[in-house]
Amino acid sequence: MDSLKKQSSAVSDVGAWAMNVVSSVGLIMANKQLMSPAGYAFVFATTLTGFHFSMTALIGLVSNATGNSTRKKVPLWELLWFSVVANTSITGMNLSLMLNSVGFYQISKLSMIPVVCVMEWILHSKHYSDKVKISVLVVVVGVGVCTVTDVKVNAQGFICACVAVLSTSLQQISIGSLQKKYSIGSFELLSQTAPIQALSLLLFGPFVDYYLTGKLLASYKFSSAAFFFILLSCSLAVFCNISQYLCIGRFSATSFQVLGHMKTVCVLILGWLLFDSELTLKNILGMAIAILGMVVYSWAVEADKQAESKVSPLPKEASEENVELLKQQQQSDGSPLKDVELGKSQP
Repeated sequence: MDSLKKQSSAVSDVGAWAMNVVSSVGLIMANKQLMSPAGYAFVFATTLTGFHFSMTALIGLVSNATGNSTRKKVPLWELLWFSVVANTSITGMNLSLMLNSVGFYQISKLSMIPVVCVMEWILHSKHYSDKVKISVLVVVVGVGVCTVTDVKVNAQGFICACVAVLSTSLQQISIGSLQKKYSIGSFELLSQTAPIQALSLLLFGPFVDYYLTGKLLASYKFSSAAFFFILLSCSLAVFCNISQYLCIGRFSATSFQVLGHMKTVCVLILGWLLFDSELTLKNILGMAIAILGMVVYSWAVEADKQAESKVSPLPKEASEENVELLKQQQQSDGSPLKDVELGKSQP
């Protein structure tokens, strides 16, 4: 019986892992085919993001209605602020993918590592070890080599990549702050912000796209193939979000980093094979340096976390005392004891 449970758990772990890799990589490839001039030239990246969040919002509503997730109260102004940052992030990423090569798009995302470090140092006065600083420097060098040697990089695409990296880095910091402040999971936060993001993007998206591209959505001639890729893109976006939720708590931090490295390599290889015909030795060298820096960064951060846990472990007595205090609070106010991570009441 135990062996069957272990086999079933292993199969579900592999399924969650594969679902995350396939959906994440597939989403980038589908969007590139949909938006590139060589594909279906659907250049309305902001509106496409609105389609994504419309389907995600629908999934969130169904999840809340069936009781699979709980709705925790977050102030409206914080949801609006987060939605603006998230909309800028994803729209910037889609525009960067549309205007740049797949290789540069993926490598530019690695620059979020140093940007997040600088932002956390400025906003939260967070300090990093020498190992982390060296790994971040390696990432910066690799991204710099790719930026200089990639002949397909243009001014507009570079600006969109910079906006995407800055807004995505700020989004990551905001997610961590909101989750810690309101004890809310990533899926619960997504289900609350998705309707706001979908409504705003569908209302203002066509105007933003017209300003950026000079083309009207109404003038686009939808073919059956383009419509299929739009549905495929929306479906993969939902599966990507769901698989990310399934992976939370299932894998360790190290496994998550390996998962990210695997997706990066898959995107680069498929990008070269399917879209990018030109690939220089300097470009390959820059990508290799950036990926090496990302791997070293993951190792350095994990090593620092383990060192901190060994230096200041939580005493057993303090842990038991906190549990007892929670139980006493439950008995005094009659409220159910909450599982912070899952957002569900304990029996």
